[in-house]
Amino acid sequence: METLSTNKSHGGVQGVYRHASAATGTDMTFSVYVPPHGEGAKLPVLWFLSGLTCTHANVTEKGEYRAACAEHGVILVAPDTSPRGEGVPDDPAYDFGQGAGFYLDATEAPWTTHFRMRTYIESELPALIGAEFPADMGRQGITGHSMGGHGALTVALRNRDRFRSVSAFSPIVAPSQVPWGEKALAGYLGEDRAAWRTHDAVALIEDGARVPELLVDTGSADPFLTEQLKPESLEAACRDAGIALTQRIQPGYDHSYYFVSTFLADHVAWHAERLKA
Repeated sequence: METLSTNKSHGGVQGVYRHASAATGTDMTFSVYVPPHGEGAKLPVLWFLSGLTCTHANVTEKGEYRAACAEHGVILVAPDTSPRGEGVPDDPAYDFGQGAGFYLDATEAPWTTHFRMRTYIESELPALIGAEFPADMGRQGITGHSMGGHGALTVALRNRDRFRSVSAFSPIVAPSQVPWGEKALAGYLGEDRAAWRTHDAVALIEDGARVPELLVDTGSADPFLTEQLKPESLEAACRDAGIALTQRIQPGYDHSYYFVSTFLADHVAWHAERLKA
């Protein structure tokens, strides 16, 4: 692992790092904020998965989470959204290819070699975080924004024993039913819709996956609310499954980091309460 930068913030350290990923076959960059802590302490970990077109840098630079992480003693990890670099296939559209990995392992050419973000997020990067940082990997939570909200929900639903808490901002809750998801899932996984269900939060819940509770914030002025996000689909699935869902439609907020940064400290506190229980 290579350290690209470190900066002191709120008594802790905001770092940006790079390593050679076996999962993606590329170098991957990620950020980690480690709050102030006593010698030998192990701290709970909150993952933040970013959305379409983003890298680790979007939430790192715009998220306004460090004061809350310092207050509550929580590490925040922000991975990239896809493999990148020479030889990595791409697409000219913003919603497919580099910057749009959808947190899955592709099965369709030419994406199969490098686009293995599910393995990277669920296995490889957690092992690195546990080895290199003062992280208590028995106390993990996960959140994310938009495509990353989709990732947070699906990763948590598939790995209930790993995560004590899960939340999301403006998540794509039913990608099998919306244009962003239909394009990505067909392109990466092929046309068999049955193979899509493990990458669709609503479908996972319908098929029996469970988490104890969810916190979801979405802006009422989000331009993608009706066509791409469909929060009512998650509400119906959770109601039928008996999952405690706190879904807040925040008046006047859009899809941007102005929205995310307004409520991210609130999410950090919510996760901290559950990670320390």
